[in-house]
This record gives sequence, structure tokens and C-alpha cells, in this order.
Amino acid sequence: MRIVRRSLAVILAALLVAPAAQAQTHVVGKKALTQAVQERVSQDQADRDAILALLARTEVRQIAERAGLSLEKAQAAVSTLQGQDLKDFASQARQVNNDLAGGASNIVISTTTIIIVLLIIILIVLIAD
Repeated sequence: MRIVRRSLAVILAALLVAPAAQAQTHVVGKKALTQAVQERVSQDQADRDAILALLARTEVRQIAERAGLSLEKAQAAVSTLQGQDLKDFASQARQVNNDLAGGASNIVISTTTIIIVLLIIILIVLIAD
């Protein structure tokens, strides 16, 4: 009877330890994880740079002055943007930068509207934080 109990105890212990040993295997390697993090940081920085490039344009400064908005606050708020908000604003900023750089003259109203909306949203994000 003692041998049966000990054998049963050893088998149960082995069954309990086996899943724990298997659970320690990594699904994603360290190198892949590090690369994914670096790509995300690079993309976020590129998105922030696109927004800051738009805010640095002369046209945007003039519109902000006329609207009474502070570009300094908007530029400071860019560093607090994250996730989908950052991607959306960067996409809009790239579109406006491309339109302004291309000399498109028939989109002045929509470009102005996008710039003002972008500035207001950035200021709201800054105030909310």
C-alpha cells in the first residue's frame, strides 16, 4: 500500500510540474519582440514628426494666429498623442502637407478646415490630460 501511495504521489507531482515547465516556453522570441517594439516606436515618432512638420508650416501659423490658437500648446500636445488618435492625426497631417507642398489651390477651404480641426483636437487632448 505504501508503494502504491508513493507511486501515485510521484505520478501526480510529475503531472503537476509538466504543464508549468511547458508554460515557460516563449511564443515570441526576444529578438522579434525587440524589433516589433522598435518598429512601433519608429512609426510613432514618424507620425509625430509629420504632425509637427504641418504645425511648422507658415500657412498653419497664419491660420492659427487668425483663429487665436496657440501653436506652442499644440506642439506640446503632440507628444501626448498615442494609438489610433496619433495615427489619424498623422494621416491627416500628411495629406495636408502633400496638398500644400503640391501647390493645390482648389483645396484651400478644406485644408484650412482640417488644420483648424487638427489644432483644436490637439488642444483638447492637451487640456484633457
